[in-house]
Amino acid sequence: MNCQPGCIDCRIIVPHSYPMVSQLDTSIASSERHFSPMIEGLIRVFTGAHRSFFTDVISQALHYAGQGNRVLVVQFLKGGIRQGSDRPVRLGQMLDWLRCDLPRYVDTPELDDAERQALQDLWEHTRSVIRDGTYSLVVLDELSLAIKFGLIAEAEVLNLLQTRPPHIDIVLTGPDMPESILSIADQITELRRMYSP
Repeated sequence: MNCQPGCIDCRIIVPHSYPMVSQLDTSIASSERHFSPMIEGLIRVFTGAHRSFFTDVISQALHYAGQGNRVLVVQFLKGGIRQGSDRPVRLGQMLDWLRCDLPRYVDTPELDDAERQALQDLWEHTRSVIRDGTYSLVVLDELSLAIKFGLIAEAEVLNLLQTRPPHIDIVLTGPDMPESILSIADQITELRRMYSP
């Protein structure tokens, strides 16, 4: 190369007596940058009659958080530790884990007024952080049972899924997943047990 110092036709100038110096071509530096569009989040469903899918879901959530994405795991029907939305368990820096502020595990639609209010408070908090785009992945554990028991309205869940910020991935788990949710899901994983004699 027979370039002179300061030559704008070269990107890298390596004079014999000087250390390597990098120089930008001004036509490249001033060109417009085109960024790729944001990747749209997915709605994924894990369902099955035996409710044995949480291990798979939580391992995916931990993997996602390990890549630097904020993750929220919400367990609507698990209680017993008096947690609630204002006392999340934090796993690492990127994963928050919430349980309902209930004295027990919910396996029936019969809740007293305080339990119903605790579940409604957790649902409202979850809706709020999804709408705010606080997290990149939100896991709604056993939400299908909360819908089946009439504790959370199916129409509210559908509205939230359809109006969420487009970058958020949502994972819903639980048996008896409503057909309306299955019909808008991007991915459905149905787990089955196989017995051998």
